[in-house]
Amino acid sequence: MDRERTKDATQVNRYRRRFLQGAAAAAATTAAAPVPSWGGSTLGDVFADFFQDHYQRMTPEEIQETLRRIERKAKRRYGVEIQCKNTPPQENVVFGYAINISKCRGYRDCVDACVEENNLGRDMRYIHVLEMDQGSQNLRTADRYYDRKQVPAQGKYYLPIQCMHCDEPPCVKACPVEATWMEPDGIVVVDYDWCIGCRYCMTACPYEARHFNWGGPRLSGAEINPDTHYLGNRPRPKGVVEKCHFCVQRTRENRQPACQEACPSGARVFGNLLDPDSEIRYVLENKAVFRLKEGLGTEPKFWYYRDI
Repeated sequence: MDRERTKDATQVNRYRRRFLQGAAAAAATTAAAPVPSWGGSTLGDVFADFFQDHYQRMTPEEIQETLRRIERKAKRRYGVEIQCKNTPPQENVVFGYAINISKCRGYRDCVDACVEENNLGRDMRYIHVLEMDQGSQNLRTADRYYDRKQVPAQGKYYLPIQCMHCDEPPCVKACPVEATWMEPDGIVVVDYDWCIGCRYCMTACPYEARHFNWGGPRLSGAEINPDTHYLGNRPRPKGVVEKCHFCVQRTRENRQPACQEACPSGARVFGNLLDPDSEIRYVLENKAVFRLKEGLGTEPKFWYYRDI
């Protein structure tokens, strides 16, 4: 009973927050002519946003209406025609990632590709490349902000980290409004329109893979990637938590994540864990792989290995 009451209260707070956001946007723009009323949106779209249901409870028709509304809002906000997709998971597919740290040179091309592909604000990174001392596995002493004219540096190696898409994701359990969950293809996603910005998920994640969006992605129209997915790189509101989603807009269409394609040294291996002929299955079956903080029992679908 107490749990039900808590859930109801959370729901009420959610509605209240969204109403106040809409009212604030309307009030601000009413006083600042000639900007259009309702925060640059239409009255119909504002109300549709307010009453929008959780992604997993929307009907196919409601999802399509939501996608078209997102496209209209992007056009008004950035002056760009985007396509917001809802590509579903494929059957018999569970994605996993492996990184050959013998090949990673610390160039951070993966970081830049992720930023551009996923419409990130230029102050946010889903991927961090840690510079580590040779022989050390202590993540606390790693340098994630190294600024060198040339890499790799003598005596260092490089360890890229991002969302591990755990099979037992503590972030999902921590969310009080079920705004984050694991899809059938193993991708842990976020419904940005349902996130209340409490950041409990960030606290629960042992990999520091979730990031709070303090100001919303601030991008020009020229910087927008128009190929988007509702659960991926579509424009997000400010005040929500974001993270890597395995480039869902690409990988569900049999393409590689942007970070994998950008890696010049071939250190990244991404694929279907259920396909016995996939490269990642070869890596897992033939290399001495390890996972970060494996003792926590979160079962990351993200492995590391070295050439021997």
